[in-house]
Amino acid sequence: MSPDPDCLFCKIVAGAVPATVVLETRRTLAFRDISPQAPTHVLVIPRDHHRDVAELADASPETLAELVDTARAVAADEGIDAYRLVFNTGAQAGQSVFHVHGHVLGGRAMTWPPG
Repeated sequence: MSPDPDCLFCKIVAGAVPATVVLETRRTLAFRDISPQAPTHVLVIPRDHHRDVAELADASPETLAELVDTARAVAADEGIDAYRLVFNTGAQAGQSVFHVHGHVLGGRAMTWPPG
C-alpha cells in the first residue's frame, strides 16, 4: 500500500518526523512511544500503511507475522521475558493513529483486566 501523506507513522517511516528507533526490518519499524505507559513501551509498525491489525491480516499476513516477530525481538533486546503486545483497533478501543501498531509493554507487572 502507498503511504498516507497525512499519517504520522508514515511520516516516521519516511524519516520526515523523528523517532527513537530501536529495531528495523525490511517490513517493520520499532520505536519508543513518546508517552510511555510502562518502563518499556515500544511501538512496532509495518512500513506500509494499513489502517488496523485486521486490515493488515487480510492484506499481508506475512507482514503481520514479521511484526509480531519484531515485537518479540524488541522484548528480548530490552531484556524482558514477560511483556504485553497490544493492538487497539478503532477509536473506541483507544486507537488514535490509524496506521496499525503494536504496543510492546513490559518492565513492570501488568494487571488484568486492562483499561
